[in-house]
Amino acid sequence: MNLAAATNENLAHTSNVLIYSAMAVYTLAFLAHIAEWVFGSRSKVGRTAAALTGDGAATAQVKVQVAQKGGGTAVLDRPKIVTRAAAGSRDVPDGPGAAGGTFKGDLYGRVAVSMTVLAFLVQAGGVITRAMSVQRAPWGNMYEFSITFSTVAVGAYLVLLALGKNVRWMGLLLVTTVLLDLGIATTWLYTDSDQLVPALHSYWLWIHVSTAIFCGAVFYLGAVGTLLYLFRDSYENKLANGGRPGAFARSVLSRLPAAASLDKFSYRVNAAVFPLWTFTIIAGAIWAGDAWGRYWGWDPKEVWSFITWVAYACYLHARATAGWKGRKAAYLALIAFGCWLFNYYGVNIFVTGKHSYAGV
Repeated sequence: MNLAAATNENLAHTSNVLIYSAMAVYTLAFLAHIAEWVFGSRSKVGRTAAALTGDGAATAQVKVQVAQKGGGTAVLDRPKIVTRAAAGSRDVPDGPGAAGGTFKGDLYGRVAVSMTVLAFLVQAGGVITRAMSVQRAPWGNMYEFSITFSTVAVGAYLVLLALGKNVRWMGLLLVTTVLLDLGIATTWLYTDSDQLVPALHSYWLWIHVSTAIFCGAVFYLGAVGTLLYLFRDSYENKLANGGRPGAFARSVLSRLPAAASLDKFSYRVNAAVFPLWTFTIIAGAIWAGDAWGRYWGWDPKEVWSFITWVAYACYLHARATAGWKGRKAAYLALIAFGCWLFNYYGVNIFVTGKHSYAGV
């Protein structure tokens, strides 16, 4: 065995160690997020947040006073009230967040974000060393695609946080699904670091697949917002109709952003990345022309990429059409992301096509 090959094997091993290390740190972040929600639910803000969701709120901003141990009082500014897009009939404020307005809950939330940042850096190191081990893009098979996908998803979340966006509410669900993604990748999808088949030796591998990964990561964030929108919307509807939500809704859903905020977030991220998904399909067609001599051959991966494009196009059109806002459009968004997930897992594992040479 020559020195270069040994070095490659060492880098591949280092990559594996970094990925498992990232999973350990993500687990710590998961526990910290759990603590953030638990301690937030014990606060007065967490117990009474449902009262803030009544009709016709007169103030544009909600301020919550929280007692400190030193006897002083701190004032936490709550988000501005927004108009509920699904119904358009009342104003509803955003919830106080996972921490529920408590200093202890907020402390655990900050720890969770810090652990998430550390895990992201470790995982990114695992992706980079995987690429260095074979001197190519680190997304030549499903294992590499998975670890890169979750890295980009966490990176996008952290960028939104760094820009001051109110997205910490998705931290727990994000970390949970990243752990699930990495667990599946390391358990069932793992593939030894190796060179690619000749058809994949192209600069289009960097362009086409990287944009597909980025689009999927952002679509995922949009899907999380859409799913939580449906729960929060049901919670607000029950309050508006004079009902009493259950303990889970009062403890968790009351602290989420208003349905309008979640709806707006999901729509904006899906709309922003949709043109890039269009480019992804076009880039794939150009690469297919170079590799196989045809731009479109109804390969299963091509077909499901196009189906995903159509589904998101229907969602964006429905979202902009009167009568299809709110829950109906949200269902379309989840169906569209389901198409993307099937294109990601189902086509590669269960369907045979020209993209099957990548293996799992």
